[in-house]
Amino acid sequence: MSSTVEEILLEGNTGSTNMKLNDFFTVVLDGRGVVDTNENVLLEACFKDPTSYIRDAGVLGEIQASDHYVRMQRTVRDEVDMEYVRRLYKNCVNHLLRWSEAAAEVTANVHDITHPLFGAAAEEARNPTAASAPRYLEGVYESVYNARWHHVVEVFGVEGTGLEVREGTPPQSWTYKAVGYTLEKDDAVKQSDAAPIRLMVLTSDKGWPYSWREDGSTRGCHVNCEAERVWQIVKRDLTAWLNTLDLITNSSSVRRLLIGTPGIGKSMAAGLCFLYQLLHCDVEKLQVAAHCFGGGEACVFEKAIQTVTKYVDEEKCIMAVRSLGQRETKGYIIYDVATKETQPEQFFFFLLSYAWGMIAVSSPKLSNCDEWERQMKAERIIMNCPDEKDVKAMCVDNA
Repeated sequence: MSSTVEEILLEGNTGSTNMKLNDFFTVVLDGRGVVDTNENVLLEACFKDPTSYIRDAGVLGEIQASDHYVRMQRTVRDEVDMEYVRRLYKNCVNHLLRWSEAAAEVTANVHDITHPLFGAAAEEARNPTAASAPRYLEGVYESVYNARWHHVVEVFGVEGTGLEVREGTPPQSWTYKAVGYTLEKDDAVKQSDAAPIRLMVLTSDKGWPYSWREDGSTRGCHVNCEAERVWQIVKRDLTAWLNTLDLITNSSSVRRLLIGTPGIGKSMAAGLCFLYQLLHCDVEKLQVAAHCFGGGEACVFEKAIQTVTKYVDEEKCIMAVRSLGQRETKGYIIYDVATKETQPEQFFFFLLSYAWGMIAVSSPKLSNCDEWERQMKAERIIMNCPDEKDVKAMCVDNA
C-alpha cells in the first residue's frame, strides 16, 4: 500500500503536451492537416475537440486512423492525468492507503479511467493473495531460455526406413525458398550425407506456458518443418523491424495471423517455438515476449531481468504490458486464440499506441480472429497439418 498515486498512474510516461498541432502534422504526418489558423494551437486542444481544428472529415478520419496520432493522443491523455495527480496530492492523497481512506468527494473528482485503476490497485495491495493477483514464476525464465534440443531422423537399414532419436541440433536443418511474400520448404536442395531430419524437439525442465495451464507434465515441444517455416517468416518480419533506425516510417512489426489445425499452439508447438526464439533475440533490440491465451491467462517474459510473471486477468496483463511500453521497450505478443469469445481485440489500442509486434494463433474457424485481423490489417500464414511421418516421429519421441 506504499505505492504512490503518481507511480500507479504515470509510470514510464515521457511525453509532452507542449507540441503545437501544426508541428505534429509536419513532423509525423508529412504536413497533412496543416492549416495557418492552427499555428498556435496545442495538441491537447485538438484532441479535446478535433472537428474545430480539422474541418475536412476525410482528412480527420485519415489522421485519426494513423498509428502516430493514436500514440500521441495516449501521451497527451497521460499528461493531462498529471493534473488529477496534483489534485489528489493537494488533498493529501499521495499513497494507495490514503486513496482507500479518502472522502468520496475527493475520489469522485478524478478522471473516469483513473478512478478504477487506483481502486483495483488498492484492492490488490490489500489482498495480495487474491486469485487474480499476478504471480512470479521462479526459475521458469531460465528453463525456457535454456531449453535443450534433440531431434528425430530417418535411418535406412535392411528392414527398411526407421526413426531414431538423437541429441542436440541436426547437422543440417530444413531449407526454404521464397515464393511471393511467403516461404515454402525447398525439397530440391540436396541434403548432406547426414540422416534426413524428421522432427526437432525442445525440452524445458519446468514445462511451457501451455502446460502450466494444465497438469504441467508436458516438457517437450515438437517442431516440424511447418513450425520452423512459420518461424522463418516471423523472423524475417522481426529482423526488418528490429534493425530499422527510422521508427516513424517503420514503427511496428508486421502483425500476423497464423491459421492451422486445432491444437496448433501446443501439439505442433508453433507458439512455444516462437517464444523460445524470441527470448534468444538480442535483448538490446527486443526486451519483452508475452504469451497470451484466450480466457485471460498470460505469461510476460522480461528479458533484461530474466523474470516471468503469470497473469490470470487479461486487464491486468494489458496494464502491465502498457507500463512496459511506456518505458520505450520493444515487445512481441503471441496470442493463442481459444474461442470466439476470447478474440485478441482487446490488444488493438495497445498495439496502435506502442507498436509492438504480434501474432495470433488460430484454428481454421476464422471467426475466432476475423475482427482483429481486419482492424490490425494482419497478414495470414497458413500452416499445413503434420503428415504421417511427422506423427510417427512424435510417437517415437514420446515413447
